[in-house]
Amino acid sequence: MARILVIDDDPTIRSLIGGLLEAAGHSSVEARDGRDGIEIFAKQAIDLVVTDIVMPEQEGIETIGALRRLSRTVPILAISGSATIGSPGDYLRAAAALGASGTLQKPFAPDALMAAVDRLLATLGC
Repeated sequence: MARILVIDDDPTIRSLIGGLLEAAGHSSVEARDGRDGIEIFAKQAIDLVVTDIVMPEQEGIETIGALRRLSRTVPILAISGSATIGSPGDYLRAAAALGASGTLQKPFAPDALMAAVDRLLATLGC
């Protein structure tokens, strides 16, 4: 069982992802933005991070950079569906360049999310 931090400004998305993770036997911790996520990450043992890219307060791109400064080894799954300034693919490519271990475009099927989570956890031997 892994402890997974879910960072997303949308409470519905956080709840949906958390529910899928818990149904698969993992525990989830939720953060409403990047700042909260970094604070939780610094205080708790986290095995994997799932973070949205476009959020108020602190965007996921900044969050990924801060998380990578705290840990080079914890896998980060970046998710995005926003096309505010560019395509979701642009955001996801930027996230990967900054150290995201995997990316997933919204909307995504629950199976796609769980496959990405399982793949990243396998790199840790979980």
